[in-house]
Amino acid sequence: MCLSETVSYAAGGLLLVGGAYASHKAWTTNKKYLPVAMMPIFAGLQQLSEGLVWSGMTTNDPQLVLWSALVFIFFTWFMWPFWIPLAVYVLEPPESRRKHLFSTFALVGLVFGLTLYLPHLFNPDWINVSINRQSLAYEGTMLLDFLTPRWSTNTLYLALIILAPLLSRYRHVKYFGLTLIGVVTVDFLVFRYAYISFFCLLAGVATLHLIYIIARNKCARECPMLFS
Repeated sequence: MCLSETVSYAAGGLLLVGGAYASHKAWTTNKKYLPVAMMPIFAGLQQLSEGLVWSGMTTNDPQLVLWSALVFIFFTWFMWPFWIPLAVYVLEPPESRRKHLFSTFALVGLVFGLTLYLPHLFNPDWINVSINRQSLAYEGTMLLDFLTPRWSTNTLYLALIILAPLLSRYRHVKYFGLTLIGVVTVDFLVFRYAYISFFCLLAGVATLHLIYIIARNKCARECPMLFS
């Protein structure tokens, strides 16, 4: 988390516990919830990795910073644009006309995420982590920077993680999409100096709503045949 090492570990632990509960609930209620239930776990692991980034920064350990940052951006650049559309795809009823759209989103997210992430494994100097206003700022180079402006990369990224839940059949999944819009708005207006770190923090907190969806089996109202 962007504020401190201690808070990063606390947030990560909370999300892991919540994700473990959601995964157990999904397993016993309906396994179509499992990809959604995994999202708080991923967010928790991401926050723990940021705790390690803090540790490396405060102890002046560049190797710890590098490898922890690689884990952090794995979730940021690869997992989220792929996994969010995939989770929405799995939830969507088989007869839904949008199911093919969500599978396309997931495939595009997979290719896009690999394009964003894999080059950093071969070019670790592209990763630049600094402390800005008591927060971690992740800057550096991306492969697509050589082909297109960064704003277009960010636009496609946000479209992949927001449009899928917004277009879902299920009302509470749509609410999650609206929550992500709120997260992006606050991040852009208030936390632009460390926008990646704050975005992942706020988006991680937003996954707590997904735990509520699974715990209360909220999809059953719109599709009782699948979720009764």
